[in-house]
Amino acid sequence: MNFLFHLGHPAHFYLFKNIINRLKSAGHDCAILIKKKDILEELLQKSNIDYYNLLPQGRSDSKFGIAIGLLKTDFKLRRFAIRFKPKVMIGTSYAISHVGKILNIPTINVNEDDFDIVPLYSKLSYPWASVIVAPDVCKTGEWGYKTIKYSGYHELAYLHPNHFTPDKSVVARYFNPDKTYFIIRFAKLSAHHDAGIRGISNQIAKQIISMLEPYGNVYITSERLLDREFEKYRMSINPLDIHHIIAFANLFIGDSQTMAAEAGVLGTPFVRFNDFVGRIGYLNNLEDKYELGFGIKTNDEEKLYSIIQTLLNTPNLKEKWQIHKQKMLSEKIDVTAFLTWFIEDYPKSVKIIKENPDYQKCFR
Repeated sequence: MNFLFHLGHPAHFYLFKNIINRLKSAGHDCAILIKKKDILEELLQKSNIDYYNLLPQGRSDSKFGIAIGLLKTDFKLRRFAIRFKPKVMIGTSYAISHVGKILNIPTINVNEDDFDIVPLYSKLSYPWASVIVAPDVCKTGEWGYKTIKYSGYHELAYLHPNHFTPDKSVVARYFNPDKTYFIIRFAKLSAHHDAGIRGISNQIAKQIISMLEPYGNVYITSERLLDREFEKYRMSINPLDIHHIIAFANLFIGDSQTMAAEAGVLGTPFVRFNDFVGRIGYLNNLEDKYELGFGIKTNDEEKLYSIIQTLLNTPNLKEKWQIHKQKMLSEKIDVTAFLTWFIEDYPKSVKIIKENPDYQKCFR
């Protein structure tokens, strides 16, 4: 059978890579279509994965840029789908919903952001999707009737112990993993749904670094341009190695959603500082239920410093976080195994889950 995956973000590469490999191993053909977005293309190239770029020039995040990008993507995706004839199209993508509806091809929209966090995306994609697959802590609004919920996070599709084992020798390519170190992450916060959202300013970053340096080495990974004073902290690494580095870090601090969640499921304490705090279901779950991290809004700068200092002074911090991590893993499923089954057996899989929601537990 033919399956078409549309990837629009580097996180989608990680989400679907193991699923695609499993489907290929089972004898299916998988086409991977992308648009230009950050390091997405670099990740595919470094992994020697074939793909087709629908939007090599990328698009702006203005409303006009989104509209033009949408039209171009829909047109090129439709042309590709007519030739490839997929059984199902899969992705976190508005384009597959549109084209699937036009060509009468089923579409599985896989998302973990609450509908009110990405309202434009939800309105452009959910009405035409055949089915939405989301974590059980994710809100899909008026489209809940077509949503299949599962107990997990996107990050567990690639960082679950069944699929990922942290390797110190990978970290050792860049620095000594046995010395205490900390990771700081700066997100761009420039997407249309990031309008009005603040994160870690340069002034706050300087204060954080001054707190961390007496305890260990500081390394920065950044989507946005760095001021000259921070360049000495920048990590220059193969992006495929980042999760090994996060896994052995003593603390992760950033204004990124995805990378904070990645730290959490790896058992690395995280501190997330931005204006999305309290609004995103899967991160609330990691922070409040499993105590794997802390979310702090930008109007509470002093709380940020207080929590960082408390974590720095906590004995056996990583050992305690491993206990939190194991509790989380005991209650979540192997998302790759679940999604592979769901996609391969679609639409029968929808009927099975709706009749027996606990069926997903067999994927623990």
